[in-house]
Formats: sequence, structure tokens, C-alpha cells
Amino acid sequence: MHKSALAFDFGMKSIGVALGQVVTHTASPLPALKAKDGIPDWHTIDNLVKDWQPDIIVVGLPLNMDGSEQDITSNAKKFGRRLAHKYNLPVHYHDERLSTVEAKARLFELGGFKKLGKEKVDSVSACLIYESFVSA
Repeated sequence: MHKSALAFDFGMKSIGVALGQVVTHTASPLPALKAKDGIPDWHTIDNLVKDWQPDIIVVGLPLNMDGSEQDITSNAKKFGRRLAHKYNLPVHYHDERLSTVEAKARLFELGGFKKLGKEKVDSVSACLIYESFVSA
């Protein structure tokens, strides 16, 4: 049983990040990471892992609505494999379909269009990915 997790909403330009807690089954958004062609600043992720000391990592798996893989799915899996190798932590993939839509709805409820910045949406999506993972 894990105590905490880092959850990622992988994207080619931005990667949402959240800190998940198993006791509460909730997650808190952390600042999103900029990425260039899906490659993040690994030094920033090093610091996240060092600071939060997660037991596991959860990576959102982007799938089409019919469950088939998209072009970006292989990039998300590659990102997860790199995390597993680099930090020697178990990586779990979790279906992220509709997490961005739900994240936008949640942010809109909290503050209207002003809250809908891309980085905030990505990190709230990471929260939803983790929360869905622990409730599955």
C-alpha cells in the first residue's frame, strides 16, 4: 500500500503534476511542467521526487473514446518508463479520458473563465487522474 504518489497528466508542451494522498484519496495540484516535444526539465522532476518522496507514480494514459491508443499514448508510456527507470519507483498508468473536460468544469466552478489557464487545467487533470486511480 502506498502512502503518497506523484501523478502526471502527460502532454507534449505541458505536463500537469499532482501530489496524491492514499489516506484521503485526494490529490493537490502542483505547478505544471513545461515540456518541449514531450521532454520535461528532468531536474525539476528530480526535485519533486526528492521533496515529496512518493511511493508510486501514476501517469495518465491518453486514449481515444473507444479505448484505442492515440499517437501521444506511446509518448506517455515512454515518459512513464523513464520515470520508473530514473527513480526506481513503480509506475501505474491510468485511463485519462475526459480528465481535461472534468478539470475545466471543476476550475470553472471555482472561479469562472479566469481559472482556466492551461497549466492549472493540466495539474487539476493530474489530480483527477490520481483520484480516479485510487478509487478504481
